[in-house]
Amino acid sequence: MKDFVKYTLATMCGIFLIHLFAFVLFMVMGSALSFIGSSGSDIKEHSVLRINMAGTLQEQSSPADPFTTLVGGENFETQGLSQIVKAIQAAKTDDNIEGIFLDGGSLSGDVASMQYLRKQLADFKTSGKWIYAYAEQYGQSNYYVASVADSIVINPLGMIDWRGISSQPIFFTGLLEKLGVKMQVFKVGTYKSAVEPYILTKMSDANREQVSSFIGDIWSVLAADVSKSRKVSVEQLNTYADSYVTFAETKDYVKMRLADRLAYIDEVRTSLSKLTDEDQVRFVSVSQMAAQQKPKSSSKQVAVYVAEGSIVDQASSSKFGSESEIVGSTVVSDLDALANDDDVKAVVLRINSGGGSAYASEQMWRAIQLLKEKKPVVVSMSGMAASGGYYMSCGANYIFAEPTTITGSIGIFAMIPDASQLLNEKLGLSFDVVKTNASSDFAAMGRPFNAEESEAMQAYVNRGYRLFISRVAAGRTAAGFKMTLDDVDKIGQGRVWTGQQALKLGLVDQLGSLDMAIEKAAELAKMKKDDYAIAQYPAPKEWIEKLMETAQGDDYLERKLQTTLGEYYEPLRFIRDADRNSMLQARMFFLPNIR
Repeated sequence: MKDFVKYTLATMCGIFLIHLFAFVLFMVMGSALSFIGSSGSDIKEHSVLRINMAGTLQEQSSPADPFTTLVGGENFETQGLSQIVKAIQAAKTDDNIEGIFLDGGSLSGDVASMQYLRKQLADFKTSGKWIYAYAEQYGQSNYYVASVADSIVINPLGMIDWRGISSQPIFFTGLLEKLGVKMQVFKVGTYKSAVEPYILTKMSDANREQVSSFIGDIWSVLAADVSKSRKVSVEQLNTYADSYVTFAETKDYVKMRLADRLAYIDEVRTSLSKLTDEDQVRFVSVSQMAAQQKPKSSSKQVAVYVAEGSIVDQASSSKFGSESEIVGSTVVSDLDALANDDDVKAVVLRINSGGGSAYASEQMWRAIQLLKEKKPVVVSMSGMAASGGYYMSCGANYIFAEPTTITGSIGIFAMIPDASQLLNEKLGLSFDVVKTNASSDFAAMGRPFNAEESEAMQAYVNRGYRLFISRVAAGRTAAGFKMTLDDVDKIGQGRVWTGQQALKLGLVDQLGSLDMAIEKAAELAKMKKDDYAIAQYPAPKEWIEKLMETAQGDDYLERKLQTTLGEYYEPLRFIRDADRNSMLQARMFFLPNIR
């Protein structure tokens, strides 16, 4: 017994010491790498800003993880659009920066974010400095960004993906049938297609109509911008897309004027050396360049509050795969704090969301109205501000959207799974009930909704829709557009619009970038350009803080499930968590599936 206790204690002590050593090593390496990353902040003459066109583009990201940099994992990291833009703006006015090098072509992001990035690069060129793009393979949206460059260079064995836009939604109805599960759907909106993957096997005619409309509109913007930069007609660009130019011989890209020349990476370095008149190119990272743009100090602030992700009532218990969430209660608390902060004179809501909980959307709408009573509120729509994302937006003083923003989707639905076939026939379970009132066993397991329950649910959804369109009508009327409930209903019904379509309908006030939204907010607050500072909310978390949170909330099985399912993960998780989701959903389809 003594030996057992002795060996057990020794083992426990050994495990503790190993973990302690690992933690100390982790902290020492982290501190050292952070120091390395932060050193050398002075930009030397004849330097080049290098923008790594890889990873995933989001509105904002935490400071770079030094361990990711150490192991060369930058191709998988999340990049913050706000940080890249800040770096480009700083490089434009820094005399030590000769130009920008767009390195690679696999950055993943929504079209509107790519469009905003491209506009910033175009503005950079007004300084007279150059932009040089190189990639082994250009993804279509990356090529769209790179097309603004002075030189587009591609590897001799490379590829330019240029094929137009498609949308290919995934339908789970057949899978659910095999499992013995049927989705009971209650909705308002002819075009409210978020429920279609669970009840149909192909697009409805209404959904096909709206998808054709908005992807056609987005493609027209992309083609027109590339046409202008590359001096190739839109008609010719469409011909290229129709003829599978993606698989053309690389040398033909030069003949087609899609690229300027072919080169290997060593030849690219030689070209950059000549452009900078240096033997070796001095590259400056985005984070290093962005750090040069010191925040303006002022007692007056325009707060830029970023709301990105699915709208939920409560934060997800698992940190993995759920970093981008708009938690209704958290946003309400944050907006209340901004309303009572005397230094904040105006607020810009930067929204990138396809919606979610209708309840949370209503609570945030209310918080925005209270905020608006004290200071101007301007919305800047990013890739998406649809359904619940538009619910949040509609009550602002002024709304900006990018031409390719996906917005609208004014509609409500509820979707409750009926697993009676699975439980009764496949698993052999039986259910009985004793109740005091007619509705005591509402939504009971083992049976579908009865007629009375279905009628009550549809009435509940109808009320949610009427409330939604009343918020839109009141908000847009207050903004200067006279809209009745019928007016909103005609352009609502769950229909998705692009930003430039929404402008014509009066759902947004102006097409423009985040910078323009900030200027408008300052104007409404009666502040001149040099009178205020810009403050980011919520503040990005340090990489160590995010790492610790992820470790605490890590769910191995959830992580493996998401890795295995990929794009199927979110819509299937929605079914699994149906009992934990808000019944009323103001949500567009999970993935636009724009490719």
